[in-house]
Amino acid sequence: MVTTEIDQRCINTIRVLAADITRGANSGHPGAPMGLAPMANTLFLNHVRVDPKNPHWPGRDRFVLSNGHACALQYILLHFLGFKLSMDDLKKFRHVGSITPGHPERTHTEGIEVTTGPLGQGIANAVGLAIAEQSMAATFNKPDYPIFDNYTYVILGDGCMQEGVQSEACSLAGHLQLGKLIALYDDNHITIDGDTAVSFTEDVVKRFEAYGWHTQVLTDGDHDSSSMEEAVEKAKAVTDKPSLIKIQTTIGYGSKNQGEEKVHGSPLDPDDIKQLKEKFGFNPDENYVVPPEVYDRYHARADECDIMAKKWNKMLESYCQDYPKEGADLKRRLEGKLPDGWENYLPRYTPKDPPTATRKLSEAVIEKVASEVIPELIGGSADLTGSNNTRWKTATDFQAPTTKLGQYGGRYIRYGVREHAMHAIMNGIAAYQGLIPFGGTFLNFLTYGWGAARLTALSNLRVIYVMTHDSIGLGEDGPTHQPIESLALTRATPNMLTFRPADGNETSGAYMAALKRDKTPSILALTRQNLPHLAGSSLEAVEKGGYILEPLSDANPDIALVATGSEVSIAVDGAEILRKNGVKVRVVSMPCTELFDEQPIEYRRSVLEKGIPVVAVEALSTFGWQKYSHAQVGMVTFGASGQYKEVYEYFNITPQHVANMGQDVIKYFKDYGSIPELFPQFGPCT
Repeated sequence: MVTTEIDQRCINTIRVLAADITRGANSGHPGAPMGLAPMANTLFLNHVRVDPKNPHWPGRDRFVLSNGHACALQYILLHFLGFKLSMDDLKKFRHVGSITPGHPERTHTEGIEVTTGPLGQGIANAVGLAIAEQSMAATFNKPDYPIFDNYTYVILGDGCMQEGVQSEACSLAGHLQLGKLIALYDDNHITIDGDTAVSFTEDVVKRFEAYGWHTQVLTDGDHDSSSMEEAVEKAKAVTDKPSLIKIQTTIGYGSKNQGEEKVHGSPLDPDDIKQLKEKFGFNPDENYVVPPEVYDRYHARADECDIMAKKWNKMLESYCQDYPKEGADLKRRLEGKLPDGWENYLPRYTPKDPPTATRKLSEAVIEKVASEVIPELIGGSADLTGSNNTRWKTATDFQAPTTKLGQYGGRYIRYGVREHAMHAIMNGIAAYQGLIPFGGTFLNFLTYGWGAARLTALSNLRVIYVMTHDSIGLGEDGPTHQPIESLALTRATPNMLTFRPADGNETSGAYMAALKRDKTPSILALTRQNLPHLAGSSLEAVEKGGYILEPLSDANPDIALVATGSEVSIAVDGAEILRKNGVKVRVVSMPCTELFDEQPIEYRRSVLEKGIPVVAVEALSTFGWQKYSHAQVGMVTFGASGQYKEVYEYFNITPQHVANMGQDVIKYFKDYGSIPELFPQFGPCT
């Protein structure tokens, strides 16, 4: 049964409007929004607390549409509620420059919490949002002050249920007992290939029960809104488990092709839309129609939520009076500001300090800033804590208190062997507000979770990827673990910073630059092997991406050596060999090519001067270094297993070979008669 006549009118309006929107774009997925209309209507009119007048209200519920191809549904709901999404915006669905793109994007559309594109990402993001809520509640809530007390609601479909990232994330959510995470599973038995019987016959409910979720099954998602309402209330009452509500629906409900894959990925035919409108009591000759009573119903709900938001804001002000220290810290975090003077806590080094692996130097940074000055840092590792060095000494694990393994106020997350879920969960944590997530694994396994890492950049999220064992320098584990190509990928990705620090100062500088960029993720590629601390290295210089390491006063060098990470010291030793042979050499450290590209052309040409040949040195793929150098010392094959010094010798990445390459390049261009200009752009790179 349906609760009220007006609810049915709202549901049918969603169905008809979804058909019009996708037909108008001649592209899109009408079937899922049409089948999801009853559950979405129930959620947004009775449960989801969001305020169009204050869309970033921190106390709001978070809603995630994991099956993002159904985004016409979400855009319709935002329009009904009164968010800044007009009917004209709906008519521009999937058009260039519109705020209604083909999948939800948090940077485009007010009211979208996370960017969901690839299936499974949204539910994994939602786990991160739920972790963030628990963390913030444990940190800030006081008696009579439930500052953080929101739910995270998710709608997901059969496609999300088949993706591995979903399984990783939901397994962890069950372990963490995230009781305020409620997922509604649209069980319509259809994917692009047709009925799910051809590939997906597992018992999802039993799987989620095994994960530790509370589960319910509803058999009539097309009509029975009352049961959906009751199911959500039951889910809210379960506080020690996340909840899954499996709801059987008919994809494309009302279409002549309802229940078939034909309504999944293509607009309905015009004649089908006409009969749909007649069936649901709409004029078949009118398009994009919303009855006034539908607007009234949703606007009334928006007004209710606005009252909730105002009460929350008043509560926050009282909280700040009663708990001024916590209140000031909370407001700072919500504004995205870092504590005053935090940079002073970053460790600094001199050449007299003992050689140290940059993964250990990263640990030293985390030890200082996470434990002493930046309480919003929340981090973990994909079961490699001892190798990634991501846990500080005083850290408490983020765990359900009943397990006696930690507390929800803990800030160290044990992700288990779940790289993809870790990356996607960090996106949810970062999107929540008030927390800065970091997570560790081997650099080679970054690409295990690349689908999520790419979305971090697309979503403008400050996430720090602590990627250790960054080259052939990891040694004995061999080519399966040696990330030859990984940084070519990260450096090619827009809005992503790739840091490969050479020593302690550059490691501290990498964190300094990464933490300052509040809309950009950063990859920190860190060594397993010990590296010397270099004369001339600098925290501040890292923010320029590349700089002259040595000698600062030598004008008109015969050649420049540019290197990153563990190969900077090799370049320094190679330069010394060249100098003994009468060659004037400049050594350039390039910890972050992306930051170097942002510098004015005058600065870049002062570092890599016109008319001076350049040799690049990096124990990774040489791909991409042609932009900054005329010749490269690096990898053109996969690596090899062996002690790291032997592996470097085997691939000829040595000071002597660098010196020999330098001599050869000088001779080549002397014979050639001219030196090609590097990066000849005018002004900063874009």
